[in-house]
Amino acid sequence: MREIEAKYRVHDPEAVLTALREAGVTLGEPVHQDDTAYAPPGWDPGQGKRGFTFARLRTEDGVHIVTAKTPLANAMECVEHETAVADRDGMHGVLTALGYVPSVRIVKSRRTGRSGPIAVCLDDVRGAGVFLELEVLVDDDRDGRAAQEELDAWARGLGTDLERVTETYDVLVRPVPA
Repeated sequence: MREIEAKYRVHDPEAVLTALREAGVTLGEPVHQDDTAYAPPGWDPGQGKRGFTFARLRTEDGVHIVTAKTPLANAMECVEHETAVADRDGMHGVLTALGYVPSVRIVKSRRTGRSGPIAVCLDDVRGAGVFLELEVLVDDDRDGRAAQEELDAWARGLGTDLERVTETYDVLVRPVPA
């Protein structure tokens, strides 16, 4: 499966909640997600993300999920594989034994809903702010950038002040170098 997403910094969360309700999107109760992002062996941030496979280890409601993401056209279009694991510490050991390097911790409160095929997430990310994330999962050959533009048109249709961002949370939570 490919995950194609568009992400937006939210300046007025209440306005976005209202706009989502008016668009027929019902968000669930917040869930706590605690993620560790892992960089692949030999990767340097100056290289960009294309051509590398990254890992994420997430805990949500006591369930641990490991995800491998390989960016395609950009960091917001990835081939994705994931599975639940019984032991977070054990999986951390597996990833580091394979050469992956823990790069950043991402802690957030997430509320999710749907609008047809679009998964809608409202994330309050510790150290980065509030974001609206839209994503579709596809198993066909559709153009990722075109799909991202369709997601953007849907977001713009909400009529709220959204700032599109092209970085993933692992980049957004890192402090800016002085």
